This record gives sequence, C-alpha cells and structure tokens, in this order.
Amino acid sequence: MDKKNRVPLYLQLMEDLIKKIDSGKFRENEKLNSERELCEIYNMSRITVRQALQELKREGYIYKLHGKGTFVAPKSINQNLVKLYSFTEEMKKMGKTPTTEVLSFKQITVDEHLASKMEVDPYEEAFQVVRLRLADKEALLYETSYLPKKIFPKLKETDLNKRPMYDIFYQDYQVSVTKAIERFAATSVGEAEANHLNMQINQPAMLIRRHAYHQDQLIEYTVSVARGDKFDYTVELT
Repeated sequence: MDKKNRVPLYLQLMEDLIKKIDSGKFRENEKLNSERELCEIYNMSRITVRQALQELKREGYIYKLHGKGTFVAPKSINQNLVKLYSFTEEMKKMGKTPTTEVLSFKQITVDEHLASKMEVDPYEEAFQVVRLRLADKEALLYETSYLPKKIFPKLKETDLNKRPMYDIFYQDYQVSVTKAIERFAATSVGEAEANHLNMQINQPAMLIRRHAYHQDQLIEYTVSVARGDKFDYTVELT
C-alpha cells in the first residue's frame, strides 16, 4: 500500500483484495485472514482494515459468519429486468447448466384471494406447481406457480419433468409470454424453502411475484423465493 497516494488506504486495500478475488487467488467461500492478520500483512490500522471489509461486504464480495470469520462470497447472478427473460435461457447465456426439479404437482380449486391474483373467478380449477430451479446443480430458486387449467387443460407433471414450462406453453398450446409484471420484496426463508435452497430458516432472501400474460390474458402467477446471496437485479431508468 502506498501511504503517499491520495487514494484513501481503505480503498487501496479494497482494490487489492478485489483483484485477488477476481483473479481466483481467493476462491469462493474461502476464509480470509482475520482483521488482525490483515493489519500485519498490509501494515494498516484496525480501523482502516475494518472499513475496507465493511465496504467489501456491502458490495457483496465477502460475507461474515458469527464466530467463524470472513469468507469470499460466491459470485451473484445479475438479472437484467429491462426485457422478458426465462431462467433457463438466462443460465445458458451465462454458460451454466440449468435444471429443474418438480417438487409438487397438484390440481386445486382457487379461493377468492388466489383468484384475485390469477385474475380468474373464485372456485375455478388450476394447477399448482412447486419447482426447484438449479444452475450447475446449485439450488437458486424455490418457485410456486399457479396455472389456469382452462388454458392448459392437459398439462402433466411428466411434461414439466422433460421440458421447460414456457416451451410446453408454446409447443403444446401455442401460448407465449408477451408481457410479465414482477414485484420484489425482502423476505425470510421458511422451513420448506430452507431445506431445498441449503439455507438457514429466517435467513434473508428475495420474494418475487410474477404475473405473466399472453396478450391481455394472465397465464401464470408465480411466487419465487430467490437466494439473496446469489442474485442481484438491474433496472435501467430512462
């Protein structure tokens, strides 16, 4: 570190650690040196080192486990929200292998609350599909989808095990997603999601509610729990 440089020392330390993370010298989930060790290695004060680590944590480069230390954070997946996207196609673009596990497939009768979300009449029939979305065998999303049976009357669990859901919509029913509205909120992981996402109960996560349309008709209402340490989202404002 150059103490004569006008760049603050904590920023110099951040830059050096980021370079080592980006180059792979520090691997994902690898434990970093303690604050005391970093003070000795870089000849810096504890306040300077702590400030650098706080900023690295805020920017998603590291995470801390109480009583265990500081670790290199896995690289997050950036999802651009400017245009329509599908999980399968986005993972392929990133060079990852997407897979989907169907955890549950049920035919249900919707109550008034769910009917309002699905934009259908109460007591209509729908399919409830719970799926786990993975990339390179790592679980990223726990999704619960509600699909109107009147639009997809012959939908089967075996179909969903073989093909992406949107492929089934288009190939079997000539229905495509022409518009989607997504709402995001902070949430905490419940027991069911935690078991499948390899997270701890009550750990912070992202809740995503998706309304997908073909023209003006709603064809899918999905509630997803996304790993907060794996995703970040970009919105372009003009």
